[in-house]
Amino acid sequence: MNRAVISAWLGARCLRVALLAIALAAGAVQAQPIGDEGIALTGTLATLRQRGSVIIGYREASVPFSFLSTLKQPVGYSIELCKELVADLGEAVQRELKIEWQPVTSANRVDAVVSGRVDLECGSTTNNAERRERVAFSPTIFVAGTKLMVKQGSAVRSFKDLAGQRAAVTAGTTNEQVMRDLSDKFALKLQFIVSTDHDQSLARLLGGEADAFATDDVLLYGFIAQRKLQGQVKVVGDLLSYDPYGVMYRRDDPLLARVVNLGFQRLARDGEIERQYRRWFLRKLPLGVSLDLPMSAQLEALIAATARPTE
Repeated sequence: MNRAVISAWLGARCLRVALLAIALAAGAVQAQPIGDEGIALTGTLATLRQRGSVIIGYREASVPFSFLSTLKQPVGYSIELCKELVADLGEAVQRELKIEWQPVTSANRVDAVVSGRVDLECGSTTNNAERRERVAFSPTIFVAGTKLMVKQGSAVRSFKDLAGQRAAVTAGTTNEQVMRDLSDKFALKLQFIVSTDHDQSLARLLGGEADAFATDDVLLYGFIAQRKLQGQVKVVGDLLSYDPYGVMYRRDDPLLARVVNLGFQRLARDGEIERQYRRWFLRKLPLGVSLDLPMSAQLEALIAATARPTE
């Protein structure tokens, strides 16, 4: 038995043992025991076992995290990590789980998780205190920050240059709130052009309805690559926020939380997160271009912390 097989077997065994401990501690009852450990599944895991599938919420245009390929299939960095997580969930419930795909937007993604319309949201979602009041997050998979995209030739170099001008933002994003806070703090009197998704926000900029488009820097670079906008637009200014991305799932579900955290610990420990990062940020995307975005020192440190065994 080679090292990879041994590692995978041990990881799966540890996952089952951890689930058993959580179930016993929580006093899980009135659910069908599964496996040789007799774990009583509750919450989301019980639903997954009964349904036989995991519903993944995906974004249609969050390159390179979660977007549609030319074949109209969800692909991307977050999508691949979530596929790995689905395998762990299947191991936990001892049943092969299929994936059901459900598109979500910036505006409805949190509600989709809370309502149970999706089990996992795999896109480009910032983990912040406000959202944690309603949902839970996986360990950090990326660190981004708000920046501005403007047309080539624009005199805007920073957010202060936007005073009195029109800023395109996407509803339900942390970027919208960041820009509103900056407008209030510095009396910029920005005019906000709010759209339901990033595609529409970009269209507002390109169509001349907005003077800048504010969203996470990596998504802006993704748009430039995806739409081949080099020479037409540029990304300017300093980072205006700190935005750690994670996979969203339902709160107050200790069994599910344990599987998610152990799953990402495994992905960090065996190098899968770094492999997927290289694939989606340093190599050519299905779009035919590369973002050429090396992993930040912050993300390296966070992945190393995720890989450490929990007490």
